[in-house]
Amino acid sequence: MAGLWLLALSLLSSYANAIPAFNRQTGQNCVACHAGGQFPELTPYGRIFKLTGYTIGQRAMPISVMAVASLSRVANSAASDDPAADFQKNGKPILATASLLLGGKLSDNLGGFAQITYDPYALSHADGSYSGHSGADNIDIRWADRFITPQRDLIVGLSLNNNPSVSDPWNTAAAWMQYVPVPSPGSSRFIDGNTPYPGFGAGGNIAGLSAYALLDGRYYAELGGYRSANGLASVLRTGVHPADRTLLRGLNPYLRLAYNREWGAHNLMLGASAMDATVYADPLATADPAEVHRYRDLALDAQYQYLLDPHAATLQWVVTQNRHRWPASLANQPVAFVDASGSPMPNTNAVDLNHLVRLKLSYVYQARYGGSLGVFNLSGSRNTAYLTAGLDPATLSINPDPLAAAPSVRAVDGNRTGSPQTRGATLELFWSPLQNMRIGAQYTAYDRYSGLGGNFNGFGRNASDNNSLFTYVWLAY
Repeated sequence: MAGLWLLALSLLSSYANAIPAFNRQTGQNCVACHAGGQFPELTPYGRIFKLTGYTIGQRAMPISVMAVASLSRVANSAASDDPAADFQKNGKPILATASLLLGGKLSDNLGGFAQITYDPYALSHADGSYSGHSGADNIDIRWADRFITPQRDLIVGLSLNNNPSVSDPWNTAAAWMQYVPVPSPGSSRFIDGNTPYPGFGAGGNIAGLSAYALLDGRYYAELGGYRSANGLASVLRTGVHPADRTLLRGLNPYLRLAYNREWGAHNLMLGASAMDATVYADPLATADPAEVHRYRDLALDAQYQYLLDPHAATLQWVVTQNRHRWPASLANQPVAFVDASGSPMPNTNAVDLNHLVRLKLSYVYQARYGGSLGVFNLSGSRNTAYLTAGLDPATLSINPDPLAAAPSVRAVDGNRTGSPQTRGATLELFWSPLQNMRIGAQYTAYDRYSGLGGNFNGFGRNASDNNSLFTYVWLAY
């Protein structure tokens, strides 16, 4: 922790007069676009700036940079057979990520935003060393126009993007509700950014085109379709290894609806979204049309903001339902374990239905001092496909999954119930000494993990052993 503070103090002078690209373009302070100045959460003005294609203001230097230094510490690393491998960098300060941000106005109707992120810990090696890697993160290129009459205010636009809901102007959207960049080392495996968040089965680094409209600042609709990012669209997955790419079959529809109302210092949004996606199980083997995951995602969300200097308060709520139909080769398969009487466990499911609820309240004072409290609960179908430990048929004693590639990992985040349930809360405190710097600390506590509070993995690990402290320094220039 001391190392992070020294890093922050050493950078104060060099960042004291810096503002990101959008601020240079609009001439506005961070608090104009971001609630309490806390990027990336948008204010009503910030939402209009985004929906009008990032074109408000005059063209300016379109380049910004962003970096996050962090320290993560897990409550208990003793259960691991190899803590150095399972909890890399536990309790040690690191440069977590760095990003190049390109964005701004190209013409009166055309603008965009693109993020290229470098992960210093993308690949770990047997000798304990790491290799870094860069790749496309969020990309959103827009054409937009606005028509204002005494009776109507209509914004219409098109968004070419690589992540469903990255085009969304509210932070309850799946692409934006988790906002602090997440480090790769194992010490960060249980921090808030790795808890269950809203998401779409289609994943990211795909190619989508959506059309949207906002009428009278109240009624918002967006309809789009997503395909694999191939051919000319391959720039949307730049840097992603072929084995890690998401390949979609056909055109996959996305829908977003929202009602927005502003009065005085108050703003309220009520929304819903939906997406169907068909994803190849193996992006390197697409010949068999039966080897696909089929997802149907539905979400309801709401956001309330109170913005009146020096106060900024935001309440967010999201509930999602995910229906997942497994590929033919993974559905209805036997498992290696038996029940307490020695009888076979049920075959793996053909279809799973999961639900997620997230609620978050945040407050910022004078655009400098803030905090938040978030709670999360993922629940859903029990599926023997999730089992990583169970009763051996020969001895009826607990054994790890004989097919597991890394048995020591199963002693950390394994599952002996088949349940996906994960439940807990995150408390965060942060300070912004400058408008482009945030210093924060999050503590995430669990009372359920893999369906249980105690011995969730069959090796004696409790949900509370995953409690994690995450401290960070976040800079943007």
